[in-house]
Amino acid sequence: MAKVHPTAIIEDGVLLGEGTSIWDNVHIRHGASLGDECIVGEKSYIAYDVRIGNRVKINAMVYICAAVTIEDGVMISASTTFTNDRFPRATFPDLKSLRPSEPDEHTLPTLVREGATIGAGCIIGNDLEIGRWAMVGMGSVVTKSVPDFHLVLGSPARSVGAVCKCGKLFHKFADGEDGSFACECGLEYSITHSAVSESNLTTKNTETAEEALIAVP
Repeated sequence: MAKVHPTAIIEDGVLLGEGTSIWDNVHIRHGASLGDECIVGEKSYIAYDVRIGNRVKINAMVYICAAVTIEDGVMISASTTFTNDRFPRATFPDLKSLRPSEPDEHTLPTLVREGATIGAGCIIGNDLEIGRWAMVGMGSVVTKSVPDFHLVLGSPARSVGAVCKCGKLFHKFADGEDGSFACECGLEYSITHSAVSESNLTTKNTETAEEALIAVP
């Protein structure tokens, strides 16, 4: 069963997974869905039809607009803002009527892939993807897609290195873009023309560890 603070506003048609916690003054709009064991921090807003996976951590005062999809295991730190319109206007050209707030043909999607982390105070653009286990440094402005395992920083955000699944920076691109590398935690990766991938050994070790956990009575 989900836990919902009495001050939270959960509109009709919202799906909350088992063990998900919704804290004070959160507002979740109709049609949104959150998976199991998620945490949504105080004063955060989740818009219409947003899709959020399992074990996602959303800190305080996060704004997640329509057309955003967040996969499993993502961390979104405090005061992050998503966007979905590159050329927004409040009204039509005659200034006599407001544009509708519901998604339309101008609403552009954003996908945050599994395991990614978005630091505090970031602004995330639209029509882009943040890759698997990527990390966006605090205060960054993301204007283009972020590859898997990349650490991006700045405004606009630029790739500066590669991060491990454990969250540590294991290689700086200033030191070269190709090679085989190991994080101090023991996981191994290969980099070819700045594309980062897990080595076969890393994948095998991860699968073996997961199997061992499952086998414990």
